[in-house]
Amino acid sequence: MRFVPPKSTEQLEIQAIHRIRQRLVSDRTRLVNQIPGLLAEHSVVIARDISRFRRASGQIANGADDGLSDMFRDLVRGVFDELSERDQRVTAYTRRIRDLFRTNEMCQRIGKIEGIGPITATALVAAVGDRTCFRNRRQFAAWLGLVPKQRSSGGKTRLFGISKRGDRYLRTLIIHGARAVLGKAGGKTDPRSQWIGRMRERRHPNVVAVALANKNARIIWSILSRGEEYRPVQATSAI
Repeated sequence: MRFVPPKSTEQLEIQAIHRIRQRLVSDRTRLVNQIPGLLAEHSVVIARDISRFRRASGQIANGADDGLSDMFRDLVRGVFDELSERDQRVTAYTRRIRDLFRTNEMCQRIGKIEGIGPITATALVAAVGDRTCFRNRRQFAAWLGLVPKQRSSGGKTRLFGISKRGDRYLRTLIIHGARAVLGKAGGKTDPRSQWIGRMRERRHPNVVAVALANKNARIIWSILSRGEEYRPVQATSAI
């Protein structure tokens, strides 16, 4: 049984910032998903993309010739104002997280890993209170739900998809960061990008992203537990 690691007051404060920001992002996503459905009933089609939604809803709120009634246009204008308010609050919390990242030495070390930015680094440092709770790198990756399920018997090993246990928010951040690395790995000749290229030849991109997230989690544990600096060459050789 893996108990919740004890956390300091500073870590709890960082977690509170992340949770409030996460709620605001979820509220903003619900807005972006709701209005296109309502507009589609009036034969106005908007892609479910936040940048396109901002542009289209701003045009509708400013009186574009789209056949909408004044009442419905007022509703869209209200949602557009609400979206703008959410954007400002998310930006404010993101700026606060970046400030915490710049003032924390451990976050700076983790942030040197490809695919780990200020948001992911601060969330991980805040979540991992007592690093001695994990005996090795695999336990830390398993705590994040990034290792395969294993159902073995009779000397036969059977591996399935990742367990998805632990903190869903942390796991999502690490996997999204790995996807960003995959998108920029093409054409690069460093050992890490070459490993990614070989993996993509044999596996689906989603599998490669999770595998890279798993490796990043193990590198993070090494940095947290030993207090070392990130060395890309040694990290790649460990992969």
